[in-house]
Amino acid sequence: MTPPPAPAAAPDPAPGWLVPGALVLRLMLVAALAVALSGSVAAWLVTRASGQEAMRRMVSQQTDEVEVVARLLASKIEQSQKVLRTVAAGITPGMLESPSSLEWLLQQGLPAVQFFDTMQVARDNGELRLSLRAGQLEKAADLDPTERDALRRTLVDGKPLVSELITGRTGEARVMFTMPLHREDGTVMGVVAGALRLQSQSLLPPSMTLPARDDSQLIVFTRDGTILSHSDPTRVLGQVRDEVGLAPVYTRWQSQAQPVVGRGMTHVQSDHIVSMAGMPLPQWIVARVSQSQALLAPLRGAQREAWWLAVASMALCMLLAVALMGWMAQPLAQLTFKARQLLKTSTRQRPETEMHWPQAGGEVGDLVRVFQGLVQQGSLQQSRKDTVVGQFQAVLDSATVGIVITRHGMLEVVSHQACVMLGYTAQELQGRPSRTVYASDADYAQVGDRVRAEVAAHGAFDGDICFLRKDGTPVWARVQGRGVRPEEVHGGTVWILEDITAAREAQVQKSWGRMHDALTQLYNRAAFDERLGQLMTERSARQRAPALEEEGGEAQGDGVVLFLDLDHFTVVNDIAGHDAGDDVLRHVARLLVSHVRQIGWAARLGGDEFAVVLPGCALARGQAVAEQLRAAVRAWEPSYQGRSFTLGVSIGLVVLDASLQDVPSVLYAADMACYDAKRAGRNRVETRHARDVSVTSSGRMALGPV
Repeated sequence: MTPPPAPAAAPDPAPGWLVPGALVLRLMLVAALAVALSGSVAAWLVTRASGQEAMRRMVSQQTDEVEVVARLLASKIEQSQKVLRTVAAGITPGMLESPSSLEWLLQQGLPAVQFFDTMQVARDNGELRLSLRAGQLEKAADLDPTERDALRRTLVDGKPLVSELITGRTGEARVMFTMPLHREDGTVMGVVAGALRLQSQSLLPPSMTLPARDDSQLIVFTRDGTILSHSDPTRVLGQVRDEVGLAPVYTRWQSQAQPVVGRGMTHVQSDHIVSMAGMPLPQWIVARVSQSQALLAPLRGAQREAWWLAVASMALCMLLAVALMGWMAQPLAQLTFKARQLLKTSTRQRPETEMHWPQAGGEVGDLVRVFQGLVQQGSLQQSRKDTVVGQFQAVLDSATVGIVITRHGMLEVVSHQACVMLGYTAQELQGRPSRTVYASDADYAQVGDRVRAEVAAHGAFDGDICFLRKDGTPVWARVQGRGVRPEEVHGGTVWILEDITAAREAQVQKSWGRMHDALTQLYNRAAFDERLGQLMTERSARQRAPALEEEGGEAQGDGVVLFLDLDHFTVVNDIAGHDAGDDVLRHVARLLVSHVRQIGWAARLGGDEFAVVLPGCALARGQAVAEQLRAAVRAWEPSYQGRSFTLGVSIGLVVLDASLQDVPSVLYAADMACYDAKRAGRNRVETRHARDVSVTSSGRMALGPV
């Protein structure tokens, strides 16, 4: 017998404060670095956000500024036109014939004349009747060619005009405003014009660019780039292309041939912020060019101060974090101390294991030695488990049927016979989703619905299921399934699989030729009648049991039937031959199947006539599917013997309502709707309800093969 263990020594009392081990010290370092990193990132994000917000505000303010200045200048232009319109209203046809009275009117009679620096009046034949400069008469020969051109254009167009910039021989830049003079019958009898100096108080006064700023300049220029107003007076009449910051923006704007609009726009460059707004009538542009670095200089200083404050805050937070972690780590240090005491007082020898334990120091090494005993116990339990699992796998491998255990949609256990049936190895299936052995997600979902319905009704599943082997071939199996623990729905399911592929194929071979069209592989007329009749019988049964439908949830539509007749199919047969016609029919059949596979089925009724049944489909959904089928056939352009053909399809749609009692009445209604589509021009979808077609038992037309 093993001698009794020696009495354990009394453990040493734990000190009041324990220094944390190496792991905790490393965690403290990580925490300090995390505080520093998070603080730096937060400070950087705040700095970046404040810079973006400041830039946004400056852009918004500068854009608003140029828009206001543009509107102000536009109002001055409009005011000048109103003054000139007042002058034009006071000139009568008789005054144009009497220069003296015209001179008196302009010099004495109309105070509004003093608004302009120069005034001219011309007759409709272009003769200059009067020209005043600063209130004094001027010879016609002294008139600038640009001014003459503005007068002539107003006489021709009969509309007011704001001229382009006029420099002239005097060197004084000015802008001319013209206003046509009309007779009572609306014809032009002459023109009156007034000019304003560019730098006049009424147009672009020098005070407009004040106050002067070194980091920003307000510029007004024409569409062709001539500067009209500038914070630096020496730049007036210069070119925008010589302006730093504004030149690239103007060049890009001019290359894009953008119109002059009153709405402001701002371009942010690396060193400049350029805002522009236009005045459509005189085709002038107001621009504000600011140096972004100078504008943001106060913000940069504030950001630097914020960074220093953030660094100080992060240092304080790191100290607090380290102190708190040292205090919070005391229970772990005490646990380590207790573990050491436990190792000292234990006199029981533990056998060495094959596991390579980490050679770690500190509290990790102590915990490793404590847990070695627990691992040895786990190894013993694992050995017992492996023995049980080996015995269980031996039972599975000796079974003559396939056995599969699934849990939460995953294949946990697969027997050898099941692997042979499905063409996989156990390693390829175990741990994989159950979806792996099905052909499609739709098949997997459909089988799941069947299984849940039968398990809910009978507590188990027993039925035939088609799986997909690894090589892509189908395999049919009779499947019996029952929960591992009936009281737990998700506790796992045991499935027993029996291969019935050979019997299934033999059964299918007998009925395939009877139920399918040999050319298109679709259901034939007999199969169509049978399946549609079954659908209508089921519908009648649902109508006789309304209470059951209410318990089952929302009622769906009874369904729709589509009757399809190809347009111009005989052209393909006559020109390209019957082989080409057969190819067209096969392709159309594939189109139908690809579009309705998930929601219904298709059949060939004969010739170039097809039918599609969409059970449980509402009218709107059926019309959408019919339109998709029509578009798909129309979009296909087959080519035979070097010639392309364009096909169409006329589709008649009928809803399976209570008034349609049998298959002939449904086909008659659908055929009539298709006839409506043919008569309306072909290649379209027409819908008929049973009430729209007079059908009696003696008058129904059952369609036969065509």
